[in-house]
Amino acid sequence: MEDESKPEQSPWAHLPDVCLRRVFHWSDDRDRSHAALVCRKWNWAMHSGSLWRSRTITFYGRPSREDTLELQSALWYVRKFGQYLEHLEIKLRNPYSKAFTRKFQVTMRGLFSHLSRHNHRLISLSIEYLGLDRLMWKNVVRAQFLKNLSTFLKRMSKHLDYLNLKGARVTLEEGCELLNSLSSSTNESSLSEINMEDFFGLHLPVYSSALFHQTMSKFHSLVVLTFNYNCISDELLDVLREHSAHSLRTLNIKCHSQDPHEQVVWGLSWANLAKRAPKLSVNFFFERIMKHDHLARILLVEIPVSSISLRSYNFSDPDVAMRPTVTNLLPAYWHVLQQLTLELNNDHERLDDELLQLILSCQRLLFLEVRAFLSVTFVERLLQNRVERKCTLTTIKVRIYTAQQETSEEDRLLRDIYRRFKSLIDSELHYFVVIYPMV
Repeated sequence: MEDESKPEQSPWAHLPDVCLRRVFHWSDDRDRSHAALVCRKWNWAMHSGSLWRSRTITFYGRPSREDTLELQSALWYVRKFGQYLEHLEIKLRNPYSKAFTRKFQVTMRGLFSHLSRHNHRLISLSIEYLGLDRLMWKNVVRAQFLKNLSTFLKRMSKHLDYLNLKGARVTLEEGCELLNSLSSSTNESSLSEINMEDFFGLHLPVYSSALFHQTMSKFHSLVVLTFNYNCISDELLDVLREHSAHSLRTLNIKCHSQDPHEQVVWGLSWANLAKRAPKLSVNFFFERIMKHDHLARILLVEIPVSSISLRSYNFSDPDVAMRPTVTNLLPAYWHVLQQLTLELNNDHERLDDELLQLILSCQRLLFLEVRAFLSVTFVERLLQNRVERKCTLTTIKVRIYTAQQETSEEDRLLRDIYRRFKSLIDSELHYFVVIYPMV
């Protein structure tokens, strides 16, 4: 006879620990804290280190009550479980006042201090868009934050493998001091990835700084380096060749019109680096640098370019002709180029034929994104060539600009094209094409 006095247990009571931790992994802080009150087993599971390896903390310039509670909760959990933390991401949302940056600096000082004492496994740190050149940072607050960050990096440098300070906008001296913090104990750093995009302030000719070259020579295991073209020089390429060629795989280089980009870099320096780092891929991101002579000075044939992005951001200059770039410059990478992104305000210059010929000439091109004044038939011709295996594209994203407000006829033609090539598109392509009135 069964004992009916015992309450029937939920199947959740017998859930294996590994499954329970997996459920908690997808729960937010509030749900985890509530679940921890259910029973001793669930409370024990919530204290598992695997649940607290990654943490994102968001600071809001104008926080709602919910935002404030979220920040307080995130900070509390980092302090409670900080010993398990391996990946820390700090986000700033719309910082706007000196009071905000002061509060942020004080909070980060306490957080850095706590992690320095209790954490010995942090391998990834990301703090994007600090914007330290903006007026909302008082000099004393700015200096104190940089001091706290530098001290923290020194203490974490032994295990840290990834650092992202994109958008910090520091001076040359401040930036080199932060980077030197990563190698202070042994005079060399084992970091494998650094994101220094917009790390330095605008208009700085970093490429000419011996201090910067000396700082970069301390990194001996770089795999991925993201930075601005105003850092590029023959000396830097020689440093990378000497110290990181055995590990280097990717260079992501942003070229912005407001950054110095007219320095002379020899093709031989690129060739020597590529020879010592045979698996190197270089990705270029151009913003409002569209003149052929400027691009030709940067895009040398010796560079193993895997990806090129050219964006005008709707900036139109009738004196800028893109045809020489499309027909003469970019085809030099026919054997290596895999991704091409073009955003052109070419209302004064039609490029359908030239662009199609470029695509067909690039034997390894897999990804294409174009925003430009094109005819609808360009898409049809491109898909027909893809059907005939004359190109290798797997992703096609096209935004066709038009000066007309009424686009019903173009939309109809696009629908007809889709129906005609539906089998190819559905089975082999990531495909998105749209008409976009520029009125």
